[in-house]
Amino acid sequence: MTITFDDFLKVDIRVGRITRAEPFPEARKPAFRLWVDFGPEIGEKRSSAQITKHYTPEELVGRQVLAVVNFPPRQIGPVRSEVLVLGVPDAEGEVVLIGPGHEVPLGGRLF
Repeated sequence: MTITFDDFLKVDIRVGRITRAEPFPEARKPAFRLWVDFGPEIGEKRSSAQITKHYTPEELVGRQVLAVVNFPPRQIGPVRSEVLVLGVPDAEGEVVLIGPGHEVPLGGRLF
């Protein structure tokens, strides 16, 4: 399916920093609960992510990630997921997070 550039602009992808990460034992598949700070304009948002294969909660804290910030919130068990943290699959289909290659200001929009 082909989309227009205007369609692409509707997806608001921003950089945030993971401020807190903890196990999410209630999830059907292994996952973490995440708190991501997007700076003063957007603030801190919550998410859940099935990223337990390559990451521990301790190494996630402080990491900059990209996330879609304008999807409606979803209830995932007891967690209200407010943003979609983005990743790509490795050779085994496990999620590898996407983030900037250098430190950048929080809240910066992907273009």
